[in-house]
Amino acid sequence: MRLKRRSSEPAKGAPGWMVTFSDLVTLILVFFILLFSMSQIDMIKFKAISESFREQFFDFYPSVIPLENSAGQEGDMPVKKDDKGDSEAEKSLETLLMEVQSFLDKNGMEDVIVANRTERGVVLVLQEKVLFDPGEAILLDDSYAFLDKVGELLTKLPNLIKVEGHSDNIPMSTYRYPSNWELSASRASSVIKYLIENHQLESNRFIAVGYADTRPIVSNTDAENRRKNRRVEIIISDPKYNEKDIVSN
Repeated sequence: MRLKRRSSEPAKGAPGWMVTFSDLVTLILVFFILLFSMSQIDMIKFKAISESFREQFFDFYPSVIPLENSAGQEGDMPVKKDDKGDSEAEKSLETLLMEVQSFLDKNGMEDVIVANRTERGVVLVLQEKVLFDPGEAILLDDSYAFLDKVGELLTKLPNLIKVEGHSDNIPMSTYRYPSNWELSASRASSVIKYLIENHQLESNRFIAVGYADTRPIVSNTDAENRRKNRRVEIIISDPKYNEKDIVSN
C-alpha cells in the first residue's frame, strides 16, 4: 500500500525575499539620512576634520603623486630660517648701537644714558633728568638732541620699539598724575609722541608701557638709588625676539 506524501507545512515568518527587501529599504533610508546630515553640517568643522584625516592617512600611506595643497607646497612647509635676513638685522642693530654710543661719547652723556645690547634688542636707558623735571612728563628742550638722533636712526630700521616709563617708590598724587602709574605711562607716551611727530615714524611700530616702581634696577634705599630707578627705557627690538615677550617684558 502506497503511503501518501505529507504536504509540506508553510514556512513560518516572512518570506525570504522580504529580508533582502527590508535590507534594501534600510540602506536607502540610511543613505538619505546621511545626505540630510551632510547638508546641515558645519562646513568649517567638516573641512578641518577631513583635512586632519587626509594628513594622518597620507602620513602612513605616502603617495608618489603630489597632492593638492600637500606638504610639498610653500604654504605648508616648515618655514626655513632666513639666516641672511637674521644676519642683516643683527648687523643693523649693532650699527645702531655703535652710532648711539658714539653720540653719547661725543656729547658727554654716557653718565646719564646707557646703551646696551641684550636678547631683547638695543636697550637705551635714559635717566629722568635727561628728559623731564621731577614729577612731570613734559619733555625738556635739552632732551631733543638725543631723541632726534634716535629718531634719525629709527627711520633706517623697520624694528618695533617699546618705550617703558619707570619711577621710584615715593608715592605721588597730583591732579594730572594721581600716582606713579600715570606718571610713568605719560612719560613713555611723551617720548613716543615726539619721535612720531618729528621723524614721521609709523605709530604702529611703538608700544608704550608705564611700570611705576614695579621694576627697579636697584633697591630704593636712598636718594641715589631712587634717582637711578626714575628712568625711561627705549627698546629697539630684535626681530628674533617674540613680540609677546616684548609686551610682557
